Amino acid sequence: MARSTAVQAHRGSPDPGSGIRENTLDAFARARALGADGVELDVRLTADGGLAVHHDPVIDGVGPIHDLSTTQLPAHVPLLAEALDACTGMVVNIEIKNHPHEPGFDPADRAAEDVIALVEGMERTAAVVVSSFWSGALSAVRSTGSDVATGLLVIPSFDPSSSIAAAVDLGCAAVHLPVGLADPQTVTAAHAAGLAVAVWTVADETTLARVLAADVDTVITDDVAAARRAVDQG
Repeated sequence: MARSTAVQAHRGSPDPGSGIRENTLDAFARARALGADGVELDVRLTADGGLAVHHDPVIDGVGPIHDLSTTQLPAHVPLLAEALDACTGMVVNIEIKNHPHEPGFDPADRAAEDVIALVEGMERTAAVVVSSFWSGALSAVRSTGSDVATGLLVIPSFDPSSSIAAAVDLGCAAVHLPVGLADPQTVTAAHAAGLAVAVWTVADETTLARVLAADVDTVITDDVAAARRAVDQG
């Protein structure tokens, strides 16, 4: 097991019982308090070019994000700049949400370019990974010439070998595998291809033990405290 395995908090560390929602500044603060090395968050483009931190394309009771201006976002939905400030000192895995099958798909992938401009402007390039299921977003990042690392998110039904090859072709630094694909053989193949391996989403201690034994580089987890203990005791 790799003792250097990083712990990333999936959408921060929400705690519904305490009123802490996912992808919020409070969730990111809780992730830090629990000992996370980093956070994973989601970004979507608003109607006026803002970078809203929210997982789903539609905000319940408000509307589709691509139809909303930044001033119309609910108070609990931060902009990316606010999230980066809240996560100073931690790695931030920014998942760009832009997919042809979702509302508001942008074939120009402006969100990718805007994320890079913001990250570079805030001098956070060394502490950010940009990830996406959509290869177009990752290609858009590379086309900026930025040094920001990218990671290809892999759908569970995809072939691991093909996904590793695709990540290499896209110039990625990492491949982000679902827990079902993060077996030792696949992790070893990714490492041999020069890719780091992040695994999502680790929700229980049995799964955590299995992926740590496979020598993954990062666990993206819903239970930061358990992951922190397991890695530190490794």
